[in-house]
Amino acid sequence: MSNVTPFPAQGGQSGHRTAGQIGFDRLELQRIMDLYGRMVSAGHWRDYAIDLGKDAAIFSAFRRATERPEFRIEKRPALRLRQGMWALIGEAGAVLKRGQELHGVLAPVERKLLRIVGD
Repeated sequence: MSNVTPFPAQGGQSGHRTAGQIGFDRLELQRIMDLYGRMVSAGHWRDYAIDLGKDAAIFSAFRRATERPEFRIEKRPALRLRQGMWALIGEAGAVLKRGQELHGVLAPVERKLLRIVGD
């Protein structure tokens, strides 16, 4: 329980992260946490986890803390020029959406928040 994992270090004056760890920038994390907050208030999610690794940064959202994540939002910069660096992965591990832009990848989750308003 004494292991402490440091956040990515800022390098130089340009503010680029070191090559050893992938992370979310401020706007990306703000967009993800905004969606998380709306899903919590709607009663869909109760917990989250963030994993910052060498190949990917992963945000996992849980219905309950003891289950598998309902959705994982992955950022893999190595796939930027191929399939897109963002991926939305479902509970079973299937890739639900891939893309270059975060907002497009989050669209299927945001649709869960839409409600039909009757007259």
